[in-house]
Amino acid sequence: WFRIRLSNKRKEEIEMSKKLTVEVINKLIGVNDSYKAPEKLMSIMLNKEEREKLFRSFLEIETDVNEDWFHMYFQDEHADRKVKKQDFTPVSITQLLSELSVTNNDNGMRLDVAAGTGGLTITKWNTDRINTNFFEYKPSMFMYVCEELSDRAIPFLLFNLAIRGMDAVVLHGDTLTREFNQCYFIQNDYDNFLGFSSINIMPQSIDVMEMYDIRDWLEDENIHIESPTMDQLPMFN
Repeated sequence: WFRIRLSNKRKEEIEMSKKLTVEVINKLIGVNDSYKAPEKLMSIMLNKEEREKLFRSFLEIETDVNEDWFHMYFQDEHADRKVKKQDFTPVSITQLLSELSVTNNDNGMRLDVAAGTGGLTITKWNTDRINTNFFEYKPSMFMYVCEELSDRAIPFLLFNLAIRGMDAVVLHGDTLTREFNQCYFIQNDYDNFLGFSSINIMPQSIDVMEMYDIRDWLEDENIHIESPTMDQLPMFN
């Protein structure tokens, strides 16, 4: 049974890659070469109008949001296997881990260390939705905290969280030393499970550092606020 399930997941992944090929993804992002994609995508992620326009363009091609669209693309085009040992978790394994982590004693907090482009978080998000009563589900019921070192992965991770309308925190930096570049807060401002999320860059304040055990900042503060309020962050409740 498990072999059949693995085989089916692999077939789904291949079918998805046929729709969102390297060429299609680069064209949607607006680059003629994959190495330009992370920088260009990051600039789009911090422009709400352009970001949501891009989201809609992707959704015209692929509407299955249950898996990471960039899994194959990023691993083939951007993964740094030599230095950062980047080999992304297969979809079948993320599904297994997501199901194993289901518990009755659940506070809605999830942590994905070395999140990459968000494959495991996306699978867990989908499991959370399935296990919640349709009429009761709200994005604010769950908070996904992702930590990732790679500069090149961050734009794709932000894309994946925001297009799915999640509430999430992304810590860009080193999980082991607790030194980070920036702290991003992704919030579904109107708690609408059909809506996109806003992307905010948090101030480098003592409160933020204490909440996420940040020991030092590696970049200058770059505050970027889109959300009218930040009700989903505990420090603002």
